Amino acid sequence: MLSLPDPPLADDLVRLRPFRSDDLRAIVAGCSDPLTQAYTRIPSPYTHEDGRAFISGAAGRRLLGETIDLAITVVGEDLLLGVVGIAMDRHDDLRGEIGYWVAPEARGRGLAGRSLALMSRWALTQGGLQRLDLQAALDNTASIRAAERCGYVREGTLRRAWYRSPERTDMALFSLLPDDLPA
Repeated sequence: MLSLPDPPLADDLVRLRPFRSDDLRAIVAGCSDPLTQAYTRIPSPYTHEDGRAFISGAAGRRLLGETIDLAITVVGEDLLLGVVGIAMDRHDDLRGEIGYWVAPEARGRGLAGRSLALMSRWALTQGGLQRLDLQAALDNTASIRAAERCGYVREGTLRRAWYRSPERTDMALFSLLPDDLPA
């Protein structure tokens, strides 16, 4: 079982919270965006039914120890602007893979990097994980920059690991360990 962060994760701009049923429209819109489709493992096309299943299943997946997914919002506003989450390794309960997306209208404001930093620090401290993996397509420079700014260490390239393009493409593999966390 994975616990929700307590207190909730926030900095002076970003607040991460559990999903609500009224997040459906924002999730479907964000997951239908061509860049989100290109760089994440979400269904394509992404339907309202996919969004309802994602929202309604989030607590159950967390209680089963499979994933923890949180809505990215801005402090003082409660509109979902993206998602950050960790999928646990099925064979190693001290290791997870972190991923995120930000809605097109909210990009360029640092929300991905701040959310990544908040979730990563929590996972490697209170969350009890010993390793976080992060994969980013080599042409997803914004995601690569966010990972590097958060202290993730690039370990190499996974050749032809991504399947969303007409041809398989290479992915950068990053990791973050508790010792890597910025002070």
